[in-house]
Amino acid sequence: MAKETTLITHQDVLDVLIVGGGLAGLGGALMLSRARRSVVVVDAGHPRNAPAAHTHGYLTRDGFPPLEMLRLGRDEIRSYGNQIVDGEVVSVDKNDAGLYVVRLESGATYHARRLLVTTGLVDELPDIPGIAERWGKDVVHCPYCFGWEIRDEPMAILGGAAHSVAQALMWRQWTDDLTFVTPDSSTLSSTEREQLSARDIRVVEGTIDSLAIDDDDRLRGVVLADGTTIPVLVLVIAPRFSARGALLSTLDIELSEHPAGIGSQISADATGRTTDPGTWVAGNVADVSAGIMQSAASGVLAAAAINGDLIRDDVAHAVESVRHQ
Repeated sequence: MAKETTLITHQDVLDVLIVGGGLAGLGGALMLSRARRSVVVVDAGHPRNAPAAHTHGYLTRDGFPPLEMLRLGRDEIRSYGNQIVDGEVVSVDKNDAGLYVVRLESGATYHARRLLVTTGLVDELPDIPGIAERWGKDVVHCPYCFGWEIRDEPMAILGGAAHSVAQALMWRQWTDDLTFVTPDSSTLSSTEREQLSARDIRVVEGTIDSLAIDDDDRLRGVVLADGTTIPVLVLVIAPRFSARGALLSTLDIELSEHPAGIGSQISADATGRTTDPGTWVAGNVADVSAGIMQSAASGVLAAAAINGDLIRDDVAHAVESVRHQ
C-alpha cells in the first residue's frame, strides 16, 4: 500500500468522502450533511438504472424518473454546503496519518478521515445478441421493479441458472402466460417439474439464440437455435451480479458470496462497516439484491454509523489534547 508523507492541514481534510452518487451515496451524504460533517461525493455518472424510464417501489416517488431523483438529491446535498464532484476515482490509499487519499482521473486528490463506497454492481448478462440493448426495457429480472407495468404479458423465462425455476414460480404471480425455456429439461427435478406444471408454466427445451424485434423496436419473441420462435413480449433472465469494488483492492477489504448465490459483494457488518475499519459500504456494492429503497436506507444507516465513529474519534482527540495542556 502506497504511503503519502505530504503535510496535510486540518482544513484540507474531509470528514467523509463518498464514492458513488446513486441513492445510497446521496442518502448517506444527506445524513452526514445534516450532522454538520464535511462531505464530498464523487460520482462517475453511470447509474445502473439509467436505462429505466421510471423508478418503482419507492414510497412517494413511484413512477418517478430515476435520473430526476438523482438530480434532486444532488441539489439537496449542495444546499447544505457540501460538494458533488463529477469524476472517476482511480485509486484509494492510506497515508502515514491514517487518512484516505483518493485520487481522481482528473488528477484531483482528496484526503478524508472516513470512506463510504456506494459504487453499485455490474450486471453480468447472458451472451445472447440484443440482451444488453434491451436490458431494463423488455429484458428484465426483478418482478418488484417491473412486474406491475408488464403484468399479464406473455413472457419467457431463461432457464439454466441455479434459481431459474424459483424465478419462474415467482413471476407467475404477474402473468399466466409464461414459458420456461431451458437448454436441458433433464436437469429439472421431479419436484420442479411438478411445481411448474401445477402453475401452468410451459417448459420448452432449447437454447435461445437471438431476439425477434418488431418495427416499433419492441420484443416480439425469442428465437431458439433450431429456428423456432416463441412469441413473447418480455424475456426474464437471471444475471449474476458483481459488486464494483475493484478500487478497494489496496485496502483490507473482503468479498463474499450473496446468500442466494446470485453474485459477489463486499463483506460488511449490519451498518456497512467493512474489514477495513474506516471504510463503509452501502447499496448494491454491499447487497447485490437490494432495491432502491433498501439502498437509500443503507446509505443513511452507514452515515449514522460513520458519524458515531467520528464522534468517538473527536472525543478521544479532545481528551488527549486536554491531558497534554
